[in-house]
Amino acid sequence: MIRLDKYLSEAGKGTRTEVKKLISGGRVWVSGSQVKDPAYKIDEDNDQVTIDGEDVRYLAMEYYMLNKPKGVVSATRDSRKGNVCVTDLIHERIRKDLFPVGRLDKDTEGLLIITNDGELAHRLLSPKKHVDKTYYAELDKRLTGEAASRLMEGVDIGDEKPTLPCVISRLSDTTCFITIREGRYHEIKRMFKTEGLHVEELRRISMGPLALDPSLGPGEYRPLTEEEISMLKDFDRTDGE
Repeated sequence: MIRLDKYLSEAGKGTRTEVKKLISGGRVWVSGSQVKDPAYKIDEDNDQVTIDGEDVRYLAMEYYMLNKPKGVVSATRDSRKGNVCVTDLIHERIRKDLFPVGRLDKDTEGLLIITNDGELAHRLLSPKKHVDKTYYAELDKRLTGEAASRLMEGVDIGDEKPTLPCVISRLSDTTCFITIREGRYHEIKRMFKTEGLHVEELRRISMGPLALDPSLGPGEYRPLTEEEISMLKDFDRTDGE
């Protein structure tokens, strides 16, 4: 059960003050009855709510897969003028409390989960879980086998501790897949810098069991399927331990 004003606010119909005016003005009906009490408790799963005769869509949780493009900030808001945030790209969102699970640098592309499920986000991002994150990287110079081996063992990037061991699969002299289990600031770029290499392109292609949908172009998104949501939650309870 949930208060009617909270229900409407979470459904994106306005602030709590704005929806209270809708309710007191007699514009809101619940399962065929007019309701003017903002504190009226409704069953969000079974009650039908309308405003001026139009059905209200409500979701307790929303989950999206976004192919983050370059130039977009991994945040819900940014005070710097002109910056676009990742949540601004989710045009079909119902809820206003969506946020990115983790972050990608402004010039990094790829998989980003957008949701309002704080519990799932916390568990996927917890340092204790060491969730695998795989990236495609393009470098400015040749990545030798010796350099890759050193990086995979863990290297000093100026933090208190060396990086955890990672996995690198070389695709060509200057391209590779790299899988890390941490999320330090500019971690991959700083790792390659220890070998005198500059990362020219970086794209995240998977996080835990979830892979980026190849049909999504930069800036495109889609809701996660029920199977993908369950997969993430099951992974969180088992494989991610």
